[in-house]
Amino acid sequence: MSVGARVTAGIVATGSELLAGRVRDANGPWIAERLGGLGVDVVEIVLVGDRPEEMEAALRSLADLDLVVTSGGLGPTADDLTAAVVADLTGRPLELDEHMEKVVGDIIARFADRLRWDADALADANRKQAMVPRGAAAIPPVGTAPGLAVPPGDGFRPTVLVLPGPPREVQGMWDDAVASAPMQALLARTEPFAETHLRLFGVPESEIAATLRAAGERTDITPLEITTCLRDFALEVDLRRRPGDEAAAAAHDAVVSEIDARHGSAVFSRTGQTIDELLFDLLEGHTIATAESCTGGLLAGRLTEPAGASAHVQGGIVSYSNEAKAHLLGVPQEVLDTHGAVSTQAVQAMARGAIDAFGVDVAVAISGVAGPGGGTEEKPVGYVCFCVRTADGAEIVRDPVLPGARGDVRERSVVLAMHLVRRILSPVD
Repeated sequence: MSVGARVTAGIVATGSELLAGRVRDANGPWIAERLGGLGVDVVEIVLVGDRPEEMEAALRSLADLDLVVTSGGLGPTADDLTAAVVADLTGRPLELDEHMEKVVGDIIARFADRLRWDADALADANRKQAMVPRGAAAIPPVGTAPGLAVPPGDGFRPTVLVLPGPPREVQGMWDDAVASAPMQALLARTEPFAETHLRLFGVPESEIAATLRAAGERTDITPLEITTCLRDFALEVDLRRRPGDEAAAAAHDAVVSEIDARHGSAVFSRTGQTIDELLFDLLEGHTIATAESCTGGLLAGRLTEPAGASAHVQGGIVSYSNEAKAHLLGVPQEVLDTHGAVSTQAVQAMARGAIDAFGVDVAVAISGVAGPGGGTEEKPVGYVCFCVRTADGAEIVRDPVLPGARGDVRERSVVLAMHLVRRILSPVD
């Protein structure tokens, strides 16, 4: 295959609830990321309502692409029209797939037995969901609606992948969808991109922009696809190129070298790992506890989100009041009276108290002024104190003023605390 072979795709998310703002489209970005990993360029994501003329117009607007993926509009109700619209557009009449009728029927029957649904209505719903465009591949359902992989039709160039609306079902059937014959025929024309995913903490976008300009002054970086964005208060820099493209490979090396030279200490991931994933790995063989004030348990919730977190998270204490700090964590009253609850001295005592209370290797303490009120000239809104301490006495203490409204301050505090834990567990950073 020649360098630069390109397969393009568009995504159509259907559902009037998306346009009304009642539901956020979770499928479009997820599908786009998966297609990118397969070497497919997603050039457009479209939201449309549940009206057939709108769906048809959206599909026709993407007719010059190689692939169109739809989500939503599959199911037993009157507004589930995607399969019929795709069948008409591709010139492939709907036909009953008897095998899929039985598969869907068995699934629905199990629900009917438990919920006492009307059998006649269920039979109609079952039949509707088992109608497949001629020549298309039916994808086994995760819920009750099968997916469809429809080859290009007369007068309609793209392959069409028709998926249901619930994200759980989309994600559950994705591997089967990719393995379908129409998708495999399409993917044979491309190959996965060579990708590098850098994650930096504490570097603003303006500095990365300057770094990229500097790299571009030394090397032509235009053959390289570069995207940057802020997510979870970290800067993501994604570099993508076609395998075998020597100009893009040279541009990649120039960009990575320039980022390392200017921001190497801020790069915490080179594989796209999130701080949550990285910290989970670093905590293997360690135990951790939290002592939180202004974040109200958000950090403990974040640390316990991954399955298997019980191997290292021992517990946490939300010590919102001074009395709780004193009684639950042993913060000396003298510290509270002299320095205040929001002080480096207080969080140092809180971290020591958490180590004593839980017998852990690492403790992290947070106390701050989240706002919108309560700030002073000395300790303004956004002033947050952190202490990460190990059982053997190593310690990192910080007291920045974090920007944003109350929710921003609390969320930024959680992320900063996680990065401080990362640093104490990876002292080479």
